[in-house]
Amino acid sequence: MRLQPPDTALILADVRRALAEDLGSGDATAELLPADAVASAYVISREAAVLCGQAWFEACFHELAADIAITWYAADGDWLQPNQRFVEMRGNARALVSAERCALNFVQTLSGTATVTAAHAAALAGTRTRVLDTRKTLPGLRLAQKYAVRCGGGSNHRIGLYDAILIKENHIAAAGSLAAAVAAARARHPELLLEVEVENFEELHQALAAGVDRVMLDEFSDTDLARAVAEVAGRAEIEVSGGVDLSRLRSIAASGVDFISVGALTKHVRAVDLSMRVTLGG
Repeated sequence: MRLQPPDTALILADVRRALAEDLGSGDATAELLPADAVASAYVISREAAVLCGQAWFEACFHELAADIAITWYAADGDWLQPNQRFVEMRGNARALVSAERCALNFVQTLSGTATVTAAHAAALAGTRTRVLDTRKTLPGLRLAQKYAVRCGGGSNHRIGLYDAILIKENHIAAAGSLAAAVAAARARHPELLLEVEVENFEELHQALAAGVDRVMLDEFSDTDLARAVAEVAGRAEIEVSGGVDLSRLRSIAASGVDFISVGALTKHVRAVDLSMRVTLGG
C-alpha cells in the first residue's frame, strides 16, 4: 500500500522555507555554471536505511526548475542498501546544484526517523503492541516526521494539542482532581480521545473509575506493567511511556499493553548518510 504524505501545500511550505533559508538572494556558486547548462545527477545511500521524503525531495528541485526529470528506483518505506543508487535527475545544472542540499536534508532527516522507527517496529513484531511517536518533533517539521514514522512501520499518537486530550499532573492540579479534570474534558470535547497519564496504581484506579479511553503508564516497572494490564482488564487502552529504549521493548510488550510511545523516534534524529553526484551535460 502506498503511503500518503502530508498535503502538497504543507510540503511546498516546508520546501520554500528551506530554499529561502539556503539561497537567500541567490546561489553565488551556481552562477559559475552556464545558465543554460544541462546536467545529470543521482543519489546513493551510504548505509542501509528506510527511504522517506520523496515528495519534499522532488519539490526542492521543481521549485527551481519545473522541468527537471526525476526517476525513482525505490519508494518511501522501502529499505535502501549501502551504495544503492535510488534516484536519478536530469535538467538545468544550476537548479540541480542549488537544490541539492535542501533536497538531501529532507530525505536524510526523514529517512533517519523512518529507519529508527523501523527498528522499534521490528522489535515488536509478533506482539499486539504498537510503537507510537510523540509531539517531540523538530519545530516546523511535525507532519513530515509523523509521516516518516508511518513509513518506518510505526503509528502516530495525536498530531497536536487539538486532536486528542492527554491529561497530566499539571492539568489535574489545576482542575483540583483527576476526576474533575476528566469530567471537564468530556464536557468540552466529548468527541476526542481522552487519555490520562498515571504514575501509580492509585491514579490508575481513579482514571478507570472516571471512564477514560486510554491510560498512559509512566515509568512503570515490568512487574507493575503486568499487574496494571490485569487490573485494567480491557476497560481502557494502555500506553507505556518513560524509561523506554529499544532493548526493553519486548519485555514491555510481553505484558500485553497496546502502545509504547517513544520520543526518541523524532527527537533523537541522526541523518542517513546520502551522497549526490552531478555530471555536467551527462
